[in-house]
Amino acid sequence: MYTAITILIIIASVLLTIVVLLQNSKGGGLAANFSAGNQAFGVRQTADFLEKATWTLAIIILILSILATAFISTKKTANEIVPIEQSAPEQSAPEFPSLPEAVQDAAQDTTK
Repeated sequence: MYTAITILIIIASVLLTIVVLLQNSKGGGLAANFSAGNQAFGVRQTADFLEKATWTLAIIILILSILATAFISTKKTANEIVPIEQSAPEQSAPEFPSLPEAVQDAAQDTTK
């Protein structure tokens, strides 16, 4: 079910992208192609349709996203649950190189 919802989200996203690209913020876009005043599907009606389509697709994507989170499988079997201690390999503490004796003696003399 999760896969089907994801495919629907992708389709709605592509359609939303196309609808937004058809719009023009300055009154052009797809609506500019229908500039004749006597057309049934005129400039204003095209702009209204594109705006309604934008809002509808955005709401569909929102609802499908919420549904997709409800269908995510979070069930784990006992074999899949591994404590962190078992999954990490055993490592010993790193060994740091020792300082020469002259440096150690000088450091001890300054602390006294």
